[in-house]
Amino acid sequence: MNGRPASGRPSRAGGPVRTDGPLRIVRLANFVAPASGGLRTALRELGKGYRAAGHRPVLVVPGERESDRETEQGRVITLPGPLLPGTGGYRVLVGEARIAGLLRELAPDRLEVSDRTTLRWTGRWARRARIPAVMVSHETVDGVLRTWGLPDGTARRTADALNIRTAHTYARVVCTTEFAEREFVRIGARNVVRAPLGVDLRERHPALHDPGLRARHARAGETLLVMCSRLSPEKRPGTALDALEALRRRGRRAVLVVAGDGPLRVRLARRARERGLPVTFLGHVRDRALLGALQACADVCLAPGPAETFGLAALEAMACGTPVVASASSALPEVIGESGAVAEDRGEAFAEAVELLLERPGPDRREAARARAERFGWDASVAAFLAAHDAPGTVRRETDPVRPAAPGGQEVAAPVRPGARPAVPGGIS
Repeated sequence: MNGRPASGRPSRAGGPVRTDGPLRIVRLANFVAPASGGLRTALRELGKGYRAAGHRPVLVVPGERESDRETEQGRVITLPGPLLPGTGGYRVLVGEARIAGLLRELAPDRLEVSDRTTLRWTGRWARRARIPAVMVSHETVDGVLRTWGLPDGTARRTADALNIRTAHTYARVVCTTEFAEREFVRIGARNVVRAPLGVDLRERHPALHDPGLRARHARAGETLLVMCSRLSPEKRPGTALDALEALRRRGRRAVLVVAGDGPLRVRLARRARERGLPVTFLGHVRDRALLGALQACADVCLAPGPAETFGLAALEAMACGTPVVASASSALPEVIGESGAVAEDRGEAFAEAVELLLERPGPDRREAARARAERFGWDASVAAFLAAHDAPGTVRRETDPVRPAAPGGQEVAAPVRPGARPAVPGGIS
């Protein structure tokens, strides 16, 4: 990095807030590892969309070594960051002074932060610099705390305290589902907007079904279950193994393929061996075409994470024509609708939901899954995120509908008219 903004212009921190023309949207994200799934996908697709809309996105993430390169999603700056023990490869950006210095060099017109814990201080920095900042809620705080073992009451009180500070500090908080929005509604936040994520419907489609790939993982007459998930405590991947065991007790010849890695992989593999369960652990699958083919070959995909606020892997499976069984405690019931099934966070409940799905004729359940996924395109997602930034390109004409409809009928971030003032921090009623 050369110590100067990408455009060569001086920092405009403290200057007037821009509301027109191409904007430099600087995005900060933590917990992005080489084996990351949903967050990495969302960052890439949103960056591509911002760039296609004429803006200048810059993504700053932690990594093993420093780099600065131009990509399809815009400029990506990697800063050396330490590994977090026990997370299976996650790194974090550290050093407020260093990050603040980089932000001054980049001179953002908008700031977008995808980390509600270690980077929450950037909201205060943005307020001082008079830069509209958005915090993206990729998870519910109380949900994650509960999955890590905190009692419900403690998790809720801790989440409320953190969320009050977040809502006060950032101009807007973006939530991808009503589920994610609830913990902010609970504290009376008034600056929360809804912006769903999406799926690449050209990249993920039922024609990816590969008989040869399916034959490698399941014999004729066997039910192929697939789980695409990070293998960490908050994702509850053990529920998938419990569901497989319950299905086999019921007499169903089922096998499970797990695409994903994480700190629980060794423990899960040991459990599968000890119980004699037919589970294949593929680790992180970097080849997106291969992952899509695997999803298209499955009979059912499992999404047991109880704290998921959207579930991109589940949506990708649906785009491939494969129905999903998801945790009833998560946001996924909003996403999958009636095309899939939901279950309590127990193996037996997941097994029952799988059986109910498989009672439907194969073509019907696959068509329903694809049709539901077609309601979630990245174009609508990008438009909603840009609207949350009050970014040009999402301005609606007076003759346009009052608010665009998101999948499932939810409201998304409302675009603003030219000259409207961007949202200011401080959104608690």
